[in-house]
Amino acid sequence: MSKEEDVLINRAGLADKVKKSRLPARLDLLQSLSGLLLFLFMCGHMFFVATILLGRDVMWAVTKFFEGYFFTGGKSYPWIVSIVVGIVAVLFVVHAMLAVRKFPSSYKQYRAYRVHMKGMQHGDTTLWIWQVYTGFALFFLASAHLYQMFFWPQNIGPYGSGGRMWTDMLWPYYLIMLLAIELHGGIGIYRLAIKWCIPNAPRATLRKMKWGLTAFFLIIGLLTLAAYMKIGYDHRGNPNESYTPSWAVQSVNEGSK
Repeated sequence: MSKEEDVLINRAGLADKVKKSRLPARLDLLQSLSGLLLFLFMCGHMFFVATILLGRDVMWAVTKFFEGYFFTGGKSYPWIVSIVVGIVAVLFVVHAMLAVRKFPSSYKQYRAYRVHMKGMQHGDTTLWIWQVYTGFALFFLASAHLYQMFFWPQNIGPYGSGGRMWTDMLWPYYLIMLLAIELHGGIGIYRLAIKWCIPNAPRATLRKMKWGLTAFFLIIGLLTLAAYMKIGYDHRGNPNESYTPSWAVQSVNEGSK
């Protein structure tokens, strides 16, 4: 920008407006970064809970790994999981606060958006409103899940997780949350790719990749949910018993001799 243009901007009183206009862009960047981190966490979380598909011993071992079991001579510290959950909860709240800026703030705005969406018949516009719907649902669904995992991390395991699905009859809650997360996350990563990474890529190709990613995690999630429900059903007579592999029991007994 030339010196003459700077003078004209200052005379017109636009200098302050130029500086203030940077804030929404910075907030958008923070929203994108927090969303990306949450998406990566959810991918890792999905693979973690899906270890039950490889067997109860595998899921137990992964759970105890995060509790420090294999680094402390066979002692578990579930509070380590609580710390991780607390960090994720803070990131989740920050992302929600940044995202809610773009939600329709009144019924009048929502109605105007619906008219605009129907008139345009634009695929990305429709995806955005579904991202709003699922994000609103996750504010309640994911908050309850984080609360449970923060205060009762010791209940994570083959029997504990299976008991929540069957004995506590929470499988409809987890099913709805699974659908909301996969739709919201898939749309979010698609919009991030367009906005920040590959804006000139064919959107039709990116949409196919987005739906492929969503379908992949949905299939894994549904299979995992079914596996935990079966374990909960098989173990319904002893809902408070915790699962421990036989080899772990033997190692503890040998260590105590």
